[in-house]
Amino acid sequence: MKRQKDTQENTFTRREKEIKKHMEDEGKRLGGKHYVLVHGACHGAWCWFKVKPLLEKAGHRVTALDMAASGIHPATIHQLHTVRDYCRPLIDFMGSLPDDQKVILVGHSLGGLNVAVIIEMFPYKIEAAVFLAAFLPDTQHHPAFVFDQFAARLPEDFWLDTEFKSTGDPNQSLTTMLFGPKFMSLLYHLNPLEDFELGMMLKRPSSFFLHDLRKADTFSKEKHESVRRVYVVCEEDKAITKDFQLWMAENGGVKEVKELQGSDHMPMLSMPQKLSDCLIEIARKC
Repeated sequence: MKRQKDTQENTFTRREKEIKKHMEDEGKRLGGKHYVLVHGACHGAWCWFKVKPLLEKAGHRVTALDMAASGIHPATIHQLHTVRDYCRPLIDFMGSLPDDQKVILVGHSLGGLNVAVIIEMFPYKIEAAVFLAAFLPDTQHHPAFVFDQFAARLPEDFWLDTEFKSTGDPNQSLTTMLFGPKFMSLLYHLNPLEDFELGMMLKRPSSFFLHDLRKADTFSKEKHESVRRVYVVCEEDKAITKDFQLWMAENGGVKEVKELQGSDHMPMLSMPQKLSDCLIEIARKC
């Protein structure tokens, strides 16, 4: 039995080394891309902890950022008033890059809004914009339109135990949200229990900033169409359904759509290898 176990372990180790070498060779062939990973609402850069080393092992550079009042960022949600306030860490980071340096920008869930903001500001610094089960504003309506469409299609009890609060001046009220355990279970329904518990420990209040989005200008069609945009659909997502993801991709004029079969809303945790492979596949066309 011991010899059989040792043989199995050696076979597994060899296979692991072969996969690692293949990924490293692929990274070198691609010249080593720079991925910038943006989390969704109530989460932080921490949620990419499985994907980041996989992309790095493949020879790529990876930057995972906390948006303002997220993860370990020092601000609180009550100090933010606009989408740009929330997006400030990403804006500052992109602004610090040389004009000739391009990144593959990946936004998950609410992070799609951050990606849209960056396309508007730095289209020439983006090699590809990836929307991962993400909100995708279009260029025909005000930026809140896609969120309004999302809300209009939700069942009454969708938000479960999510806690909503309104703060600030009544004329410029900010509605914040904090996911409860039942709603988090909806997001993480195909994840290991340990990842769900990690999310429960690290979640922080967030916002859709709808009061700001309703006053904002429509995003530029010229700028957004100048960037290669890819939508990655999470097939088993119970939060942003597959149908709505496909609708957003079509409504937003995204011509390249990929699908992660068997994925819930949190593929960076439930299937990090498949997601990494998908992101590397996207890089091959850059």
